[in-house]
Amino acid sequence: MQNYERQIEIIVNYFRRNEKKEQDFKLGIEFEHFIIDKESLRAITYYEDGGVQDTLKQLLKKGWKGKYEGEYLLGLERDGTTVTLEPGAQVELSIKPYKEIKHIEREYIDFLEEIIPILEKKGQQLIAVGYQPESKIEDIPFIPKSRYKYMSEYFESRGSLAHNMMKGTASLQVTLDYKSEVDYMKKFTVANALSPIISAIFDNGPFFEGRIWDKNNIRTKIWLNCDSDRCGVVNSLLDPDEEFSYKKYAEYILNTPPILIDDGKNVKYTGDTPYRELFDVENYTMEELEHIFTMVFPDVRLKKFIEIRMTDEVPYPLNFAGAALWKGLLYNEKNLNKLYNLFTDISIEDINKAKLDAIEHGVDGKMQNKAIYDIGKMIIGMAKEGLNEGEKKYLYPLENIVYSRKTPAKVTKEKLHLGKHRALDWCILNKIPRSEMNVCK
Repeated sequence: MQNYERQIEIIVNYFRRNEKKEQDFKLGIEFEHFIIDKESLRAITYYEDGGVQDTLKQLLKKGWKGKYEGEYLLGLERDGTTVTLEPGAQVELSIKPYKEIKHIEREYIDFLEEIIPILEKKGQQLIAVGYQPESKIEDIPFIPKSRYKYMSEYFESRGSLAHNMMKGTASLQVTLDYKSEVDYMKKFTVANALSPIISAIFDNGPFFEGRIWDKNNIRTKIWLNCDSDRCGVVNSLLDPDEEFSYKKYAEYILNTPPILIDDGKNVKYTGDTPYRELFDVENYTMEELEHIFTMVFPDVRLKKFIEIRMTDEVPYPLNFAGAALWKGLLYNEKNLNKLYNLFTDISIEDINKAKLDAIEHGVDGKMQNKAIYDIGKMIIGMAKEGLNEGEKKYLYPLENIVYSRKTPAKVTKEKLHLGKHRALDWCILNKIPRSEMNVCK
């Protein structure tokens, strides 16, 4: 029998050790992109001739260090920034945290200028959308990573769209620091409360399994049909009788099956067994513990930082609006407190109902009888006030779309009369001249 209180203590202490001083707060961004065939728009797979594995090998020549599982090259690392692959060979660029967005932007453009010429020579393109534009899930093989093999088997008995989540989706994830348990609780609560709003205004999933998606927010639909044990809003988040402390998140981790355990040396499938029955407080590694934190997939996740996960991948420069929005809202004390007080009475039922309403009605949906569109405008205005003059401009692309009562998906759908290729042009990441960068001139 494992020592449950000691398990909680270890996890809580981990979170406390990773608190940051406010003057040291940084921002991190993870960008997930698809590589597609230029002519057919189909997904480029890992294994095929000139496929994603080949692209990673060519990037090795540009100073990246390879990460392997057996004989397979599955990732890259350079100076704290990593390139990893999602289950369907989506390319995820995780840029190390910076205080200023312009430094993240510079690294992002550097990466595009390395990978795009490689893809162009092969008749391939990098595209920023929330869901595969053409290929069906059954036509996309899993990459050769043991973690994904175990996950795919586990999810077969879970939600009907779990494999669509793994192989067909792409997101923009933002990470922020916290200075105390109270600060974490406020940021975590606000980010979760805003999850239906953010999903709606950044909706960039115009297609599903090669066909036009006639509703909205396909990624939200998929996550709602994935695995209720580990997705969506953490069930105990808005318990009216107890604040969502480090302890409450530790209990969430301990009572969720991790699917598998990776201690840095070996991967072990654990199935439906909750982590509290597996966590040996006398014999564990930090690699194991940190891996466990990645085996839950709520809208907002706690690790060494707060990770906000509900945004669809969107094209440059709209992607940086996503980062600027959260920075302006959660790193500004006045905004954080105002939003925390605004959402003191919100429930998980309110959030889930708003998600369903957004799928049906998009930005015209409602949360607590308020239009998503109006809440979106409100938080953009607040974020502008919370940013310095040099970073306000990152919000302009989002402001332009939201104020026109559109979403990225709607922008694409309105162009479909020109053909699918032309409609998706603005989501294709071609070489971006540095003169177009927002602040890095």
